[in-house]
Amino acid sequence: MIVITIENASNKLRGELTKWILEARPGTFVGNVNSMVKDKLWNKVCEDTSHKGALLIYSTNNEQGFAMLMCGEPYRNVVDVNGIQLIRVKNSEIMPDT
Repeated sequence: MIVITIENASNKLRGELTKWILEARPGTFVGNVNSMVKDKLWNKVCEDTSHKGALLIYSTNNEQGFAMLMCGEPYRNVVDVNGIQLIRVKNSEIMPDT
């Protein structure tokens, strides 16, 4: 299973993604595709420069049961802490951007 969220997705990108997965809410796509299709869809998302940022969450065989990837300029970032993926919020007052 995969979930893709896109900030300000273009109509063209939304149309490309809905050929394979459902758009549950504007900019939120959900589906069950194989690894090859997941990779091709994610490449399309990352190559499209019309959006601010995107997040891919997909099922995998690890301790969490899923993995996350980000592209673009999202407000949050995925960080790996001892093999566990966490989300870091960019906020210069709390944590300097490194």
